[in-house]
Amino acid sequence: MKHKSPLQRFALSIVVGAVLLLASGHIDELRAYQGAQIAIFAIAIASIVLLTGYSGQISLGHGALMAIGGYASVIAQIHWHLPYPLAFIVGTAIGALAGFLLGIAAARLRGPYLAGTTLALAVGLPSLANQFHILGGEQGLTFDVGTAPPWIGKEFSQYRWFFWVCVTAALAIFWLLRNLLSTRYGRRWRAVRSNPTAAALSGIDVGRAKVLAFTLSSAVAGLAGSLFAMLLGLVAPLAFTLTLSFTLVTGAVLAGVSNLGGSIVGAVVLVAIPELSGSIAAHLGGSEKVTSNLPGVITGVLLILTVLFAPNGPKLPHRKR
Repeated sequence: MKHKSPLQRFALSIVVGAVLLLASGHIDELRAYQGAQIAIFAIAIASIVLLTGYSGQISLGHGALMAIGGYASVIAQIHWHLPYPLAFIVGTAIGALAGFLLGIAAARLRGPYLAGTTLALAVGLPSLANQFHILGGEQGLTFDVGTAPPWIGKEFSQYRWFFWVCVTAALAIFWLLRNLLSTRYGRRWRAVRSNPTAAALSGIDVGRAKVLAFTLSSAVAGLAGSLFAMLLGLVAPLAFTLTLSFTLVTGAVLAGVSNLGGSIVGAVVLVAIPELSGSIAAHLGGSEKVTSNLPGVITGVLLILTVLFAPNGPKLPHRKR
C-alpha cells in the first residue's frame, strides 16, 4: 500500500472539510446536530484506537476522560472567562494530564486489571462530580459558547456552527494522528502491542511508550468531551455515564480496534442506531418496552456480526503500489 505524505493528507483533509462545510448549508438542524455528534464520536473512538489498537492497552473508562475534558473546559470558561477555543485547549491539556497520571499506573497493569481500573474511574467519576459545588452537582454547569461569528451570516444556525467546529476539530485530529502513527512512535506502540518482551529487548522503553500512548489518547478524549459539552450546552454527571464509555468501546469494535479510518464508520453507526431503532419500533407498534430495549438489541447483533465476519473492522479502499 502506498502511504500518503503529510502534505497529501493535509490537502485531502482540506478538500473533505470544504465539501462537508459546504454541504452543511443544505441540511436541516437535526442532520447538522447528528453530523456534529458523528464528528465527536469519531474523535473519541480514535482515542481508543490509538490506545488499544496501537499500544495494546484496554480502557473501559474513556467516557470519564471525556468528562474530565468537558468539565475542565467549562470551568475555564466560567472562572477564567476564556473564549471557547482556549477553553477547548484547557480541556485537552487537563485530559492529557489525567491520562498521564492514569498511564503511570497503567504501565504496571495489563489485561483485565487495566480494564478494571479504567472501569472504576468511569463508575466513580459521576458520583464524585456530585460531591463538589464547583462542578455543579447533579445539575451540572452550563457551557455557553455564544452564537456563530457575525462574518458567517446572521441566519447561520447554532447547530450548523457546531457542525463546522466539530468537523474541523475531527479533521485536524485525524490528520495529526495519522501522521503520528506513521512515525517511530507508531512503530514502537505496535511493537509493544505485539510483544512487549521483544520490544523491550530491542531497546524500547515499554513503560514510557505506554504512558505516552495513554497521555495522547486521553488528550484526544478530553477534546471530544469539550466538544460534547459544547453540543449539549452543559456538563453534568448524567451526560458522561458508564453507558457512554461502553458505547465508545462498541464503536471502536465496530470500527476495527486497529483501524483509525474505521472510527468514522463506528461513529456513524452509533448515531444511526437510535434513529433506526425508533423507526423499527414505530413499525412494531411503538410500545415503550420495545422502544427502550431495541437499541441494545441492535447494538448486540451488530457486535456479534462484526466479531464473526469483520473482526478487523470495515475494509477501506487503498491504493496499491
